[in-house]
Amino acid sequence: MRKIRIHLDEASLHIMRIKSFVTVFIPLIGAVLLSACAIYRIDVRQGNYVDDAMLVQLKPGMTQDQVQFVLGTPLVTDVFRTNRWDYIYHFKPGRGKAQKRAISVFFVDGALDHLEGDIKPNKLFTPVKTEKVVDVPDEKKAKKRIKVLEKQEKKDK
Repeated sequence: MRKIRIHLDEASLHIMRIKSFVTVFIPLIGAVLLSACAIYRIDVRQGNYVDDAMLVQLKPGMTQDQVQFVLGTPLVTDVFRTNRWDYIYHFKPGRGKAQKRAISVFFVDGALDHLEGDIKPNKLFTPVKTEKVVDVPDEKKAKKRIKVLEKQEKKDK
């Protein structure tokens, strides 16, 4: 068998190296770039999801148990103010803008009073305005009443 020797100059060797680089590394780089585009990002949901259909079910005067049945257990309850429950929902899609929704539920004497937060009050929840009327006695009448009470106390002793 005969060996054939080929003598190449430096320019030809350089061109061969470039061709081998192009045939090996360029497809490899292309595959890496294409695979990076196909990375799946999961949607992250945190908190209490409360939609408008749930809020429509709320009526003024509902008990805390009834509200909890409709909306679920609140994410945040304040130990010092038990008359307020906060429902916070955070949604971060894999690709896209994050969304946040916060709704606060307020109770008076254990009954639902009003809602605050990201709601449309004109369509959903319209609280009944209750006014407390307090009779302020006339000063002269109050003094007479005090004298009468003092006389009764003296008789009782």
